[in-house]
Amino acid sequence: MTGPVHPAQQAIAALPLPDEWEWELVVRPRRRTLGIDVAPDGGVRFTVPSDADPREVAAAVRSRLPRLADEVRRRRERPAKQIKELVDGTGFAYLGRRHRLRIVPAGEGRRVRLHQGRLELPRPTHRQAGGQAVIEWYKACGSRWLAVRAPSYAGTIGVSPTALEVRDLGSRWGACAPDGTIALHWAVFQLPVALVDLVLVHELCHLRVRGHSEAFHRLLRRTLPDAEVRKRVLAETEPDLWRGAVT
Repeated sequence: MTGPVHPAQQAIAALPLPDEWEWELVVRPRRRTLGIDVAPDGGVRFTVPSDADPREVAAAVRSRLPRLADEVRRRRERPAKQIKELVDGTGFAYLGRRHRLRIVPAGEGRRVRLHQGRLELPRPTHRQAGGQAVIEWYKACGSRWLAVRAPSYAGTIGVSPTALEVRDLGSRWGACAPDGTIALHWAVFQLPVALVDLVLVHELCHLRVRGHSEAFHRLLRRTLPDAEVRKRVLAETEPDLWRGAVT
């Protein structure tokens, strides 16, 4: 941060945060509630509105410290990022099912596709282009799946997202924008359907309840009664997801 120190930063600094944590406070004038994001390396970002009450921020962070500490620890202990070798036989998962890569001759109209249980990749000009082609395939398949899957859950929750997107969200698996757009990270679609549903429903619930209050968690559990079980499985699984690195 630059300029005057926001009171919320002082309030967070006064909490018993572990000395080894690397954290920052970001002020977003358009934001209405506290946001907490944990980066892949374990760094923590607290996002607050410009008029945030420092006492309320401190109380909210304090209440989440045990869960937040677990998440930071998991991120720091996760193995090195997954790197895929673009050769025949490399495994790529889609909605929980594993498919072996098959490199096929490049040609006009050729594209990445699932064919006879294999993920076919037209021979790329270089490995980064091949990795991006597979990412675009995940985005396209995920977008079609989301268009079919989201309306039922949205109806159950009583919300109407303005748009559905599949894109790279960095360290986040899902996002709910102020304009009502719901976005999922393309890498999520490697997960089994039950876990993709968890990410989707989590973001749809944010259309009703901003922040992660008890009201939010009640709504999430009402929609997915086994949400806590799914969260634990996701926490164990997500470090192994491929995020686009190739060799």
